[in-house]
Amino acid sequence: MRTFIRAAAALLFAVSLAPAQAASDFPSEHPINWIVPYPAGGGTDIVARTLQEGMSKVLNQNVVIQNKPGAATAIGAEFVAHAKADGYTVLSGDTATLAANPPLYPHLGYDPQRDFTPIGMMARFNMILVVNPSIPVHDLKEFIAWVKAQKHGVQYATPGTGSPHHLTGALFALRTGLNLVNVPYRGAAPAIQDVLSGQVPMMFVDSASGKQYIADGKLRALAVASKKRLDILPNVPTLIESGLPGFEAYAWQGLVAPKGTPEEAVNKLNEALNETLKSPEVIAKFKALGLEITPSTPRQLDDYARAERAKWTKVIKDSHITIE
Repeated sequence: MRTFIRAAAALLFAVSLAPAQAASDFPSEHPINWIVPYPAGGGTDIVARTLQEGMSKVLNQNVVIQNKPGAATAIGAEFVAHAKADGYTVLSGDTATLAANPPLYPHLGYDPQRDFTPIGMMARFNMILVVNPSIPVHDLKEFIAWVKAQKHGVQYATPGTGSPHHLTGALFALRTGLNLVNVPYRGAAPAIQDVLSGQVPMMFVDSASGKQYIADGKLRALAVASKKRLDILPNVPTLIESGLPGFEAYAWQGLVAPKGTPEEAVNKLNEALNETLKSPEVIAKFKALGLEITPSTPRQLDDYARAERAKWTKVIKDSHITIE
């Protein structure tokens, strides 16, 4: 009988150690599945694929990108929210996924606070106020005066309602009191094309999508919505410098996992992410895209996402933005 009891106790002890041992061995079972909630080839996809190889090397395990686009990132986000919380499924969570979607979509299939464990920040796309060169303005003061002179307000192009580009424009309109009308497109490329052609006079473009057009003189940059001037546009002032104190807006991205993912796995993923963000190849690639590298702890990503959610919820409500 005593032998049986000792054997049972040993078995229970071994079972109790299994999760901790599995976590400490992470990642060893199979490749890590990285869900990108956008189509291949877009900015979010490029960021993930730029980091994929480096993280695979650091973790000594393959990282596989899987695109699950649709419903303003909700399809991919919901998939990860309901995935096994073992560290082998992660998600590119961005401004939409973690901040803007909750106030825009009351019936989401996921909750950004309840369903995800933060891993770390990755990068921010800086937003730039641009106009078609035919518009007779060269700085923010002239632009504001020009908009006020337009009887029916001014349209601005965006990649879609609720996109960071749209929300930045909405915040800008609230801060300046200008009559700006959102013209949503299906993606950044068609929105930019209509500004280039003069169909729409202006937009807030992200640095990755707009920098070449600005360099070629096809778009005129008036100001950037970052805290500091951009290295790729050293002569373009910030909106803060131009008279809008504290104005910052970005399209940002972080890495998250399903809620309940073991702390050891989260820490290893965070370490691999931050180490990869330091690599010269990644720094060069992101710099060429005009991206700001933003390494962080899991807690810092959580705090940032909470602050962004509060900020954009207020902008969405104050601007009466709805998804039809």
